[in-house]
Amino acid sequence: SEYIVKRLYLWFCYYTIDANTLSTVIKPLAQLLRDSNWEIKPVLSALLKSDHFYDPLNQGCLIKSPIDLTVSTVREFGIIFPPVSDYVNSYFMYEYVRNQATTMQQNIGDPPSVSGWPPYYQVPQFYEIWINSDTLPKRNRFTDQMIGAGYSRNGKRIQIDPIAFAKSLSNPADPNVLLTDSLAILYRVPLSENSKAIIKKQILLTGQDQDYYWSNAWNTYLASPTNMSAYQTVYNRLRDLYKYLMNLAEYQLS
Repeated sequence: SEYIVKRLYLWFCYYTIDANTLSTVIKPLAQLLRDSNWEIKPVLSALLKSDHFYDPLNQGCLIKSPIDLTVSTVREFGIIFPPVSDYVNSYFMYEYVRNQATTMQQNIGDPPSVSGWPPYYQVPQFYEIWINSDTLPKRNRFTDQMIGAGYSRNGKRIQIDPIAFAKSLSNPADPNVLLTDSLAILYRVPLSENSKAIIKKQILLTGQDQDYYWSNAWNTYLASPTNMSAYQTVYNRLRDLYKYLMNLAEYQLS
């Protein structure tokens, strides 16, 4: 029972199990597994609802798999795909995302062995294997393309809309709230206040010191969304912001 619980813990939490974790998490869950007639669901429910699972020290411990990276990018930014009724274009758009994960060394539906992909079991690196000199540039190219030109086929395009994403936040006119809300969605670990201040100033405020440089730009766009100059000002700053955030190491953590 402890072996099974350890495997679950490795998958969902972290690959290091110290003495404290063994006694306070693994052993009680192993007992729950035995008491539940070896049913996995109660154990998973207990683990995923536990204070231990949500402890800040246990956040951002995993490196995103290629599927985690590609799918989370698509879902968190709300990228719109062709409807399933347009099955040809819809299929190829989803196939593009799947193929990007394949180039990052995770071909869904075709694991390299019966054990699956090495990052899930290979001691001592585990999911650190996902990041190397070949896959990291491909990860960045994928997010760069999604926030840039996107992927198009037959006149259809999948692409991050940074303005639509910003509009979904609580108060996008305030650059501090905009950045905080964005990080809460995109990151699993906090950025330092100094880092956030630099990002805000250099990207949203284009090097200026006062928040109104962004607030005025955003409000001008909202007042006249068909004004291409106002639109482009906001679009370019948001595009640069999210491209930068996705290129930081923190975005690779799950």
